[in-house]
Amino acid sequence: MAVARWLGEQTWLARLRPVVMAFDRALYRISGGRVMTTTFSGQKGLTLISTGAKSGLRRETPMQYVPDGDSVLVAGTNWGQPNHPAWTANLLRHPDAQANIGGTVRPVHARLLEGAERDEAWGKMLAVWPAFDGYVTRSGRQPRVFRLVPASG
Repeated sequence: MAVARWLGEQTWLARLRPVVMAFDRALYRISGGRVMTTTFSGQKGLTLISTGAKSGLRRETPMQYVPDGDSVLVAGTNWGQPNHPAWTANLLRHPDAQANIGGTVRPVHARLLEGAERDEAWGKMLAVWPAFDGYVTRSGRQPRVFRLVPASG
């Protein structure tokens, strides 16, 4: 896990983002959503199934998450890129989505966290993956943090 965390802090890794994301999507499809690159680093991964903010089309995005009670926390770090990832705009516009966790697709409702609640969630995320702080330094922005809560239906 130390190697995975070291890799997460490397600026050159962000340039490989498109390749890693494509690999993650392939792993996700082949394994039925049970294996992702986060599996190899000891972290938890899910695939967010959201509706495109502009296009209205279905979007699938693999990402790391942190469990928090009956919900999960996700952060739009975008690997330290200067812009927010598109999936965060999708959730802002269409907060009802789905999360494929371990091959089980669950309906979720996304809530953007702000203020003290965001700070507390960010602390939990840093405890699991300290490299998130490096992403903040590189990007020069505060990542959006969402709580995905189970939704009925």
